[in-house]
Amino acid sequence: MAMITSLETQIRDLPKVSLHDHLDGALRPATLIELAQQVGHELPTQDPEELAEMFRSNADSGDLMRYLEAFAHTTAVMQSAENLRRVAREYVEDLAADGVVYAEVRWAPEQHAEGGLSLDEAVEAVQAGLTDGVESVSDQDGIIVVGQLLCAMRMNDRADEIAELALRHRERGVVGFDIAGPEDGFLPSRFESAFTTLAQNMLPVTVHAGEAAGVDSVRDALVSGRACRLGHGIRIAEDITLTEGTDSRSRAAEGGDEELVEVNLGETARWVRDRQVHLETSPTSNLQTGAVAALSGDGSSTMADHPFDMLYQLGFNVGVNTDNRLVSGVTLSGELAALAEAFDYGMAELVDFQINALEASFLGYEEREALSAFILEAWQ
Repeated sequence: MAMITSLETQIRDLPKVSLHDHLDGALRPATLIELAQQVGHELPTQDPEELAEMFRSNADSGDLMRYLEAFAHTTAVMQSAENLRRVAREYVEDLAADGVVYAEVRWAPEQHAEGGLSLDEAVEAVQAGLTDGVESVSDQDGIIVVGQLLCAMRMNDRADEIAELALRHRERGVVGFDIAGPEDGFLPSRFESAFTTLAQNMLPVTVHAGEAAGVDSVRDALVSGRACRLGHGIRIAEDITLTEGTDSRSRAAEGGDEELVEVNLGETARWVRDRQVHLETSPTSNLQTGAVAALSGDGSSTMADHPFDMLYQLGFNVGVNTDNRLVSGVTLSGELAALAEAFDYGMAELVDFQINALEASFLGYEEREALSAFILEAWQ
């Protein structure tokens, strides 16, 4: 743990890229308490540290319903333009404090209309807050660029509406589209018309897939969803078979046989690997939500059980994310440090993950090139 903390401190000031981080999962505990008091929403505690620890404990419980309890509290205080703007501003400031220089923030406007806001007004409020945050960081001589990813909730039937909303705001901060919510039982094909509209208008898409469901969900995200990236995507490992064998020739001079591993990729896994479809992994969240346990066979779930390293070694395009910083109790620097500890990564591997994410981002080519040079120079 001391090694992880030391490395986290070391890389905090290095420029990083965040592609998978939910706005409603990243509030400051003190802000949540203050806003809850204003709107009359009851929280389990009024102490910021206790509240943060409670959310982390629920996330680590292995119970997905307890993990999701936090969002009932966070969305409850995000129903006005003023509150959305504040949360978005602090979101940017907190990312910058962790060294993030490019981020795509995802959120579902349809979950923030209970106070009377229209969908457009909600998007405008978040964009105003993001702009405030970028200006605040700039005033402190920092650099950060942030774009919005608008999510449609899978259990609802508003994907066409949210797709049109994203298109209306594409020149005003929105860079892409996603579907979120319960993955299992809600295939992207349910929203094929929305994905077609987005494709016809050339707005890129990332799809939550390969977290709570397996290969069929990933495949449908690619086919029906036309996904440029996969949100989490780690259960693509179910389409990979590793078979151990031996080679008696390779170590004959040493008087022993070398163990070999034969790798067989299924059709979907091969497509994802060969086409370099980016996987937006969130290591701690993947442990907490049971995605890793679903793969391990024996139900074990530690960072060493995460398929991240296997995917990386096999040539998959992987990135590192936080998913929900408040709920999971993580930072991007901390996630990178935890992976380095689990898989013995050095700085060269950690910067690879930043470049992978940047190249898969929905930022323009010229901007990506400039940021890439900046990131590489800083890490070197």
